[in-house]
Amino acid sequence: TDLRPLDILSEVLPAGGLARGMRVFQAQGVRGFQLAASRPRALGFPASRLFIHCDRFPEEFSIIVTLRVLSVPAKRNEYIFTLMVEESPSVLVGLRYAPDRLHFLFWSQERAGGWQTRVTFPNVSLSDNQWHTLILAVSGQSFSLTVDCSIPKDVVVETPFPASLSVRRASFYLGNRRRRKGVFTGLLRQLVLLPGADATPRICRAVNFKVATLSVPTALQDVPAKAVSNEVLKYPYETDTKVTLGARPRCTKQEKAQFWFNASRRGLYLCNGSAWVSMLEVKHRLDYVEEYQNLVTNSETMGIEVFTIPKVGLFAATANRISPPGSAIYRWTDGKFVPYQNIPTHQAQSWKYFTIGKKIFLAVANFEQNGRGQEFSVIYKWSRRKAKFITYQRITTHSARDWEAFVIEGEAFLAVVNHREGNNHNIDSVIYRWNPRTGLFETNQTIPTSGAYDWEFFTIGPYSFLAVANTFNGTSTKIYSHIYIWLSGSFQLFQSILTFGAADWEVFHIGDRVFLAVANSHSYDSGMPAPSNFYAINSSIYELNITAQMFVKFQDLLTYSALDWEFFSVGDDSFLVVANSFDGVTFSVNSIIYRWQGYEGFVAAHNLPTVGCRDWEAFHTAEGSYLLYSSAKEPLSKVLKLKTT
Repeated sequence: TDLRPLDILSEVLPAGGLARGMRVFQAQGVRGFQLAASRPRALGFPASRLFIHCDRFPEEFSIIVTLRVLSVPAKRNEYIFTLMVEESPSVLVGLRYAPDRLHFLFWSQERAGGWQTRVTFPNVSLSDNQWHTLILAVSGQSFSLTVDCSIPKDVVVETPFPASLSVRRASFYLGNRRRRKGVFTGLLRQLVLLPGADATPRICRAVNFKVATLSVPTALQDVPAKAVSNEVLKYPYETDTKVTLGARPRCTKQEKAQFWFNASRRGLYLCNGSAWVSMLEVKHRLDYVEEYQNLVTNSETMGIEVFTIPKVGLFAATANRISPPGSAIYRWTDGKFVPYQNIPTHQAQSWKYFTIGKKIFLAVANFEQNGRGQEFSVIYKWSRRKAKFITYQRITTHSARDWEAFVIEGEAFLAVVNHREGNNHNIDSVIYRWNPRTGLFETNQTIPTSGAYDWEFFTIGPYSFLAVANTFNGTSTKIYSHIYIWLSGSFQLFQSILTFGAADWEVFHIGDRVFLAVANSHSYDSGMPAPSNFYAINSSIYELNITAQMFVKFQDLLTYSALDWEFFSVGDDSFLVVANSFDGVTFSVNSIIYRWQGYEGFVAAHNLPTVGCRDWEAFHTAEGSYLLYSSAKEPLSKVLKLKTT
């Protein structure tokens, strides 16, 4: 067989039409075939139509699949394709999908009586109603799976793929194994066999990895932008018209022809493939900020977390300094936050809300020991029966400042920032991995940090990153903070950025641009002359440079012991608000809202009087948009309402 791509999907189609049991369906601006379970044999063809000169399956090859998987029940398997001999129920070659895993099947005829081998790739999450492109490369005992051109998953098995697998009297079956059970229920756009080569370099040059193509049937290709005549479509297709509610979703070619309804702006938008076009809207712009609620707290508040529990409501958790009474959770009731639950904490610094499946958790970072000299931070779990958070797991920490929760390749992680142990600021912070068998978080990786304050997790394309804000190494605040990238099962150093008492990282997107802002709190170096003001210092915004593959400085903004950044949007406008906490003389310092103004960058728009401002949270309700700030110097936080015109 030569090295041309063998288009399995196109071979199923009769000339100028569709096979029985096939429909063309468009989702997210991309077309695929939807298969019916009633006539599985109609979706097959003899292998001899592909293997014209040789009746042997290639020994080395790649299989390229572009698909959109619907939600698959827990114990269900669906076949993407099979190759079967007519008189036998055995699968010679096949690809099968189960929830969170992919199985490649092949028959080895060299063993007595034959033997079927199953190569399993775990943690392959495709059931998200998104398009994905898979590349399976096979060579002997080595099997490699690449999903959306991300890092390959490699598996080596004892039984090699057979060097001489006969396909005489065999047929390919699309989306089934010649039975109604196990028929693929999603959409198929591409199914190509490339003999003798790893297709990854050929596929992964595309701009959109998820729908990268090697060979796509004519019936699924885009129609011309302008019709040639008044003829009806040669290949009629259906499409799912969906209206999305909530925050602005992305708009790319995949979301083309989808609608988005923005309830707060009473606007209806249509995605044209690159931008949301207004169909009907009431334009809103931020006019001014007004004081809405004085939230009396148990004591000074070091951090706040606003979150929504589905079917229950909107909540805010305050991390309070003094224990007892500890920290508190407030529930949004009749347009105000009201006390809901008190939780014992020990100089709490921050809260983190996260979910794993249907489980709901809230983790607190405790800075000090409890009354018995024990130092640990606590993960609480939401009890649906009691309608409150109950203790779930205690984890030993060292002056913990922050938790960050994230998911990579279907696995849940929780990272803690350890600030210091005694007087030693140069200690390890820890990343924990959720063990679904024990239902507990277990140590996965340690990363050296220096008086760290904050973790910030973010993704760019298929890559996952974790940034740490290093604050103090024992002698200086002028130290490097680091950005790590997830490679080969662990975080590895990606980039180091010089910071000055860094207290927070905030990642945000404006259009296709990715930014990372650092809050610098103060400049101190025991070996250098003291500056005129330790606390009046630039905080910086960095932008990802795709060509250089690194973050480069975009803008400096003068701040006063900045401890937090919060990004939010009002209408089409983007904003950053900084938590200024101390100017060297007083804690009564204005915190600033900066408005994004394109070429000018961020420009100061609103001055907000604050006292020892420690943290900002933006949130939205049906009544409007709000900012909540915490004070580390008085037992009073404030809810501010964003007034629009």
